[in-house]
Amino acid sequence: MPTYQAPVGETLFLLDNVLHYDRYGNLPGFADASRDVVEAVLNEAGKVAEEILQPINASGDREGCKKTASNGVQTPKGFKEAFKAYTEGGWLGLSFPQQYGGQELPYVMTCAVSEYMSSANMAFAMYPGLTAGAVAALLAHANDAIKDKYVPNMISGRWTGTMNLTEPHCGTDLGLLKTKAVPQADGSYIITGQKIFISAGEHDMTDNIIHLVLARIEGAPAGVKGISLFVVPKFVVNDDGSIGAHNNVSLGSLEHKMGIHGNATCVLNYDGARGWLVGEANKGLAAMFVMMNEARLGVAIQGLAQSEVAYQNAAAYAKDRLQGRSLSGAKDPGKPADPIIVHPDIRRMLMEMRAFNEGARAFVLWTALEADILHRSPDEQAKQAADDHLGLMTPVLKGVLSDVGFLNTCNAQQIFGGHGYVGEYGVEQFVRDARIAMIYEGANGVQALDLVGRKLPKDGGRAVMTFFKKVETLTKEEQADPALKPYAEALAKSLGHLQESTMWLMQNAMKNPDNAGAASHEYMHLFGMVALGFMWLKIMKAAQARRGDAGMADKMDAKFTTGKFFFERMLPETGLRRTRIKTGADTMMALTADMF
Repeated sequence: MPTYQAPVGETLFLLDNVLHYDRYGNLPGFADASRDVVEAVLNEAGKVAEEILQPINASGDREGCKKTASNGVQTPKGFKEAFKAYTEGGWLGLSFPQQYGGQELPYVMTCAVSEYMSSANMAFAMYPGLTAGAVAALLAHANDAIKDKYVPNMISGRWTGTMNLTEPHCGTDLGLLKTKAVPQADGSYIITGQKIFISAGEHDMTDNIIHLVLARIEGAPAGVKGISLFVVPKFVVNDDGSIGAHNNVSLGSLEHKMGIHGNATCVLNYDGARGWLVGEANKGLAAMFVMMNEARLGVAIQGLAQSEVAYQNAAAYAKDRLQGRSLSGAKDPGKPADPIIVHPDIRRMLMEMRAFNEGARAFVLWTALEADILHRSPDEQAKQAADDHLGLMTPVLKGVLSDVGFLNTCNAQQIFGGHGYVGEYGVEQFVRDARIAMIYEGANGVQALDLVGRKLPKDGGRAVMTFFKKVETLTKEEQADPALKPYAEALAKSLGHLQESTMWLMQNAMKNPDNAGAASHEYMHLFGMVALGFMWLKIMKAAQARRGDAGMADKMDAKFTTGKFFFERMLPETGLRRTRIKTGADTMMALTADMF
């Protein structure tokens, strides 16, 4: 059976030494989250992940969710009790305002905790994760009456939340949606339509489920300009806050999926359900994007989380499994064979996973701190820079971390050999669970197009030029340190590949938009590697500074070596990405459709 240990020490190292958490003390909420508080919260979160969620991960996968005779959903054994423990611990409200029952701690803590929970049990973690996204959308766009009616019970975990975008005929192209909203005299709307792929759309863990639904008000413009957002509860909430009659929203069917079996993925039918407008009419997509951006960062964390738990189990197996002898001579002559960790190809896969995980974790936490600046800083210039960062990095994080996270679970499975293909060791579940992250909340091809088509040119390229400047400044500074000079030079070279590719897109995408489409996947991953390299150069600098601390030499040497592996074996792929980008779209688009 698989095991999991929350990497609390790794998170604290990054917050303390790489991201300098202590410099954010002037932001609201950070004063109540001293270094000691952060460590205590993360340690407790690790216990919840390890002791409550991880033990029901494999069993929840085997049992799955089941449709009941009353047209509800029964979650796997232990999920209901785990959700009760999770919400009673206050984990759902960690970063939400105290006004609504939250603790108002920094968002970076929520992201760190989210990694642990998703590693331990990704399917379970989606229930509170989606609720948190729905709360964020309501706080950003709903009026006070809606906030007061729904948000406290969602933060407490008495109710959960969902997002309803996709319909049978439209996924990415939401302008095609048909769900209809008819205004009523009392200010409510009657919602009619069908939504599919609704994660946590029905379950037995809470008293109510609050759906956020995209629909088109009767007479609204066609396309995305006519979409509005509505709050549609499973049970109507009375004016006094009590739960009233069942709304006309029902479970159409329960999907049978490749992975995340413990999370209910539903078809929901709205047959004249009553809903209430969130924000302005015909501005629903912008409101829903608050939730989607939260969800996309959450999906990036899922990619990291599955990569981390897969790495931990693969490393343990590689140290234990005896098979063959080392190419350079027996390493354990007293045994009939050496453990497979002596083989270079096993080391290659483990080092790739480890280097990715440590760099990706830093990338996530850095971006989470930028979100804290955006939502808490009184400095408008700092808030604008943070908003630029989030807009630029969200598609990179979602696309790259979920793509590479999935590949890393496959590598972990490869290390297990035949045992990785059968259910006994549990690693095949990591592969199945990780696969969805590349698809939902905007397929990764769409993330890449968003990066190239929208985020790069936004505000005259202000965000991307700022990032380039940060990387360039760091590489120049660290070239003065002989120990870091080779890696700073390598990052500077890869930054050049990224800048050259960006210029190529500027020169070639306008005259042939297919060039942008053909380059987008490669560009997203090229960008991601440079961002990970930026984080790794900072990590290596911090590791070097801590080498002399008592008892830290071996750990910091290992971290420095892992960074060295990243720069020597992983970062050079930026040159290959650049070469592919510059081939353009001609050959890719040359065959007619009937030739496929």
